[in-house]
Amino acid sequence: MEKLVKEFSLKDLKIGDLAEIIGYKTDDIPTKLYEMGFIPGTKLQIKNKAPFGGPICISITSNKTVMALRRTEADNILINKK
Repeated sequence: MEKLVKEFSLKDLKIGDLAEIIGYKTDDIPTKLYEMGFIPGTKLQIKNKAPFGGPICISITSNKTVMALRRTEADNILINKK
């Protein structure tokens, strides 16, 4: 049976989009993502995207932290668009 709801990952967002982390595509999540604050319930905003598959600049809205993630890492983070 096919999924009726499309899963969105962090890399699917556009600049300026707001989202909330709901989980991960895999159980094998690097510890650094947890340490950086990418845990379920975290609200964030896309600030910039580098061209040619480069990193994504993300702001965690609760504490104004800004950081960059590789697109392969961002693809593993599932979100709800706001």
